[in-house]
Amino acid sequence: MLAKLRKMALHLALVMAPLSLSLSACNRPAQPIDEQTVANPDEWPSWGRTGTETHYSPLDEIDAGNVDVLKLAWHFDLEPGYSPSTPLMAEGKVFFTTGHSHIRALDAVTGKLLWEYDGGTRERATSALQMSWGSKGIAYDAGHVFLVTTDGYVVSLDAKTGKEAWKTYDYPDASPRNSNGPPRVFGGKVIVGFGGADISPARGFVTAYDARTGQRAWRFYTTPGDEVEPVNRKAEEVMRKTWPGGWKKPDGSRRGGGGTAWNAFSYDAELHLVYLGVGNGFPYNQQLRSPDGGDNLFLSSIVAVDVDTGAYKWHYQLCPAEQWDCTATADMTLATLEIDGKERKVLMQAPKNGFFYVIDRSNGQFISAEKIAKVSWAERIDRKTGRPVENPGIRYNGKPGMFEMWPGPTGAHSWMPQAYSPQTGLVYVPVMDMGALIGDAPKGGGGGGEIAAGMGVTLIPEVELPGGHRSYLKAWNPVTQSEAWRVDLPGSWPGGVMASGGGLVWQGQIDGKFVARDARTGKELWSFKTESPIVGAPITYRVNGRQYVTVITGSGGQGAGMQSLGNAAYRTDYRLPRRVLTFALDGKDTIPPFTLPALVPPEDPGFQPDLARAQAGAMLFGTRSCIVCHGWNAVGGGAAPDLRYSPTITDAATFRTIVKEGGLKLNGMPPFPQFTDEDLETLRFYLRSRAQAAPGEQKALLEKAKAARVSNAKPQDFAGRWNITIQSPVGPQKAVMDLKVVGSVVTGIVTAEQGKVDVAGAVKDGRAKFEGKASMPMPITIKYDVTVRDGQLVGDNANGPFGTFPVTGVRP
Repeated sequence: MLAKLRKMALHLALVMAPLSLSLSACNRPAQPIDEQTVANPDEWPSWGRTGTETHYSPLDEIDAGNVDVLKLAWHFDLEPGYSPSTPLMAEGKVFFTTGHSHIRALDAVTGKLLWEYDGGTRERATSALQMSWGSKGIAYDAGHVFLVTTDGYVVSLDAKTGKEAWKTYDYPDASPRNSNGPPRVFGGKVIVGFGGADISPARGFVTAYDARTGQRAWRFYTTPGDEVEPVNRKAEEVMRKTWPGGWKKPDGSRRGGGGTAWNAFSYDAELHLVYLGVGNGFPYNQQLRSPDGGDNLFLSSIVAVDVDTGAYKWHYQLCPAEQWDCTATADMTLATLEIDGKERKVLMQAPKNGFFYVIDRSNGQFISAEKIAKVSWAERIDRKTGRPVENPGIRYNGKPGMFEMWPGPTGAHSWMPQAYSPQTGLVYVPVMDMGALIGDAPKGGGGGGEIAAGMGVTLIPEVELPGGHRSYLKAWNPVTQSEAWRVDLPGSWPGGVMASGGGLVWQGQIDGKFVARDARTGKELWSFKTESPIVGAPITYRVNGRQYVTVITGSGGQGAGMQSLGNAAYRTDYRLPRRVLTFALDGKDTIPPFTLPALVPPEDPGFQPDLARAQAGAMLFGTRSCIVCHGWNAVGGGAAPDLRYSPTITDAATFRTIVKEGGLKLNGMPPFPQFTDEDLETLRFYLRSRAQAAPGEQKALLEKAKAARVSNAKPQDFAGRWNITIQSPVGPQKAVMDLKVVGSVVTGIVTAEQGKVDVAGAVKDGRAKFEGKASMPMPITIKYDVTVRDGQLVGDNANGPFGTFPVTGVRP
């Protein structure tokens, strides 16, 4: 009864106090407002502001009517390094992390530096994984700031001084792990997880520490194993029967595991539940991970546990027997929704797999799910069972060739936060359309297109597929499971989102704009040119009755080097200024203009191309962790320097000092002592090849933009011989194209150094599209999509799983 009275009082307070919560009689909330959602509106103490993870603030001084006069109040300059993180605000201070566990506290009104703390990761780290990318956030509670260093230390800092209150180590063994998600403090417990299930079958777990003392309160395992604490017995029983062949090899070593929960945690204080978002399994290939099949819980699952004990309560699995890097690690938003005339306590998630889920958070009951992006792996989610109805052929085990998979492993929605506004009843999701090619690993395991050894899968995550490399901000109605509105965004890597009580949605963009939109329509109402891309989510807070909005600039966070090609048309340069920017209605600060110098590869006059050696270097770059920070095909995405333009690649001694010996470890570049001298030179040769190709690729990007315009080329314009140049990742590749055109039908032969390919297709709307089969060394399809403009052939060459590259041609 008391809870009901409190709820009634809250509703009355919201109606009677429109100035404080922006809910006037003419702007009533579209959905019920939970007390947890609007608690302490002046501060932003957690990743999602409260345990509901809504990324919503009821503050409304800045609203749709006055946001157009919003000005910069203060800024704080940052050094180069990882900065796609979400700041916090409490005690009149803005707290944030950059680099590798470097924490600062600034005065929330002036931006003055109050203290800073270095987590020490760069000195301690023993693996590239621990330095691959930095933390995405920190937590605050009861006078303390909490962080997890990327190499596994959980630390409590005094919020006034930055001094350590306690420190403990989270990792139980030497298995490869990385902690880069934000910790949470729920119910007096510091909740932490870790990543690493893309390279190791190590058993996933989530740990809770007492926020006052640092003593371990509980540990919840997400895949089965030998260590079973009494509180975990029920969970272990649930998991083991879904791994019917066990998780061990005959020699006792671990065959299958993963299930790391590195990012997503939510909390319902009334239900006393913490919700864990669990990741993928390793190996990806289920036939290797679990030869006898099974759903393999708790992979790709949302799991509810008791906040005090960690005891299992319920689970919901998104992708049973997952084998596509299908994870449930996107943020989970809690709300009360009126569905079919009844108020339901729900959990909402838009995970990587392309569906938007609504489930009952009290018991895990499935309510609804619909596609929010392009999806090819499943037809739908069955409403009776809550299980996906998979499309035929999507399971690649034992099958030849590569399969087109949507979404790819980057997901339709990655870690960048979504936001929910009870005012509109809409969830605002940063969505991507990005496909991939996936298939079984070559016989014998290893090699081939494996990004990490032992994955058991050939995976090409960065592929130029029609309709790919796109991103949107989508406003989604979770009750009707339908799109309310969408906005096309630049590039393929959208920023995190915040919603506020003034009827606004805030988001940074890859093109260096910070934007406020009308939450009901998506109309852009205000923007600020930041000079740099923004990936992390903004926050808002209030001090002395004045509302502020803060965001941190800087690109990164893509993971595995994916999503750099989709942003190649935008400057995401590592050297772009990174800043903390804070805005208010009467702000008077400015930032100096900044112009990056033109991108010019280093002079390398003695370089002689060698296709075979460049391809060998490309394999090293792709399988030895280089792509994680330096981008797919060495196209930098902003997380680290773009090596195509680095002078270090032209000097063998300098390159060795940095890459093999760790000369820049304190700058965040880990050493790779496992490289042989021969491998090191082959890798350097590949980067020199990429540098040679860079100007042509940049020119081709401009040509591609021209070619995208409507063409009036006639079928006979394509006939005859063309000397073509394909801008491949290992340098410009020459070929000769002989085409015959009869009516609109195109046939011909393309001759290159690797051999000949017969092609066939048609001309339609001024574009010729044709394809042929080749073997390099696996059977692949080579496709061309070209037009003729000003006497030149321009367009794309889709080279099977190896990517899509610009192609130009001239008459001999």
